[in-house]
Amino acid sequence: MQRSVEIVEVGPRDGLQNESAAISTADKLALIERALGYGVRRIEVTSFVNPRRVPQMADAEAVVAALPDRDDVTWIGLVLNERGAERALATRIDQLGAVCVATDTFAQRNQGQTSAESVQVAIRIAALARAAGRTAQTTIASAFGCPFEGEVDPDRIVAMAVALAEGGMVEIALADTIGVAVPAQVAALVARVKAAIAPLPVRVHLHDTRNTGIANVWAAVEAGAATIDTALGGLGGCPFAPGAAGNVATEDAIYLLDRSGVTTGLDLAGASAASLWLSDIMGKSLPGRLARTGGFPIAA
Repeated sequence: MQRSVEIVEVGPRDGLQNESAAISTADKLALIERALGYGVRRIEVTSFVNPRRVPQMADAEAVVAALPDRDDVTWIGLVLNERGAERALATRIDQLGAVCVATDTFAQRNQGQTSAESVQVAIRIAALARAAGRTAQTTIASAFGCPFEGEVDPDRIVAMAVALAEGGMVEIALADTIGVAVPAQVAALVARVKAAIAPLPVRVHLHDTRNTGIANVWAAVEAGAATIDTALGGLGGCPFAPGAAGNVATEDAIYLLDRSGVTTGLDLAGASAASLWLSDIMGKSLPGRLARTGGFPIAA
């Protein structure tokens, strides 16, 4: 097992996209600044999607325009189609995050495409990114289970990952969009996809709907995932996936990995303080545990 893991902070996008209360551009930028402060160097800052469908992301261009100049940080923008890619590439975004969906029903609900069409669109997005001197990666949504069709055949996910790798992606992510996965399932699929797309890295995007998220992080790391998506405070959820709850909390993942001897390069105290700040901004208690309970050993 590798002794270091990269964490991508997805709080500014996935953490906020499903929230009903409007979050100001200034607060989104403050969240990004705090993520930089606790050490994150890849941040999914926004999504370039239809603002009528996802109102929380209507200020995508404004957020990116106000980002600090940092050569050591990769700014990621999520896109669902070529129009979104063109919008993103007109900004300072470094990397496009395309999305494929493993099942037809969810793909139609999420982005108006079949599953196979979502793969081809992602490949075209990667070509647009390369032509603009940027990179692209893809997340395979509902890789571990679909809210509409139920179980998903792992062979389908492996085949999608291979097609995407051949299509010019720099990384493939497996998403437990609705939080149904269990550790044995995560370990098996990560291992299969890792072997199939090597040397491209595998990333995982895990939701904690059924209280298996943090265990699934460990299973993914043991199986060779190079990167983990997390959201500060455990916020998050997909507007088009019924019952989807928040992401694995950034501070909880840092604690798990650091205490297990896997380096993240992130500061737990800083992340916990940022989570408490975000709780105040959101006006509610957040799902993440470490900000409320504290780390260990307990400071005197």
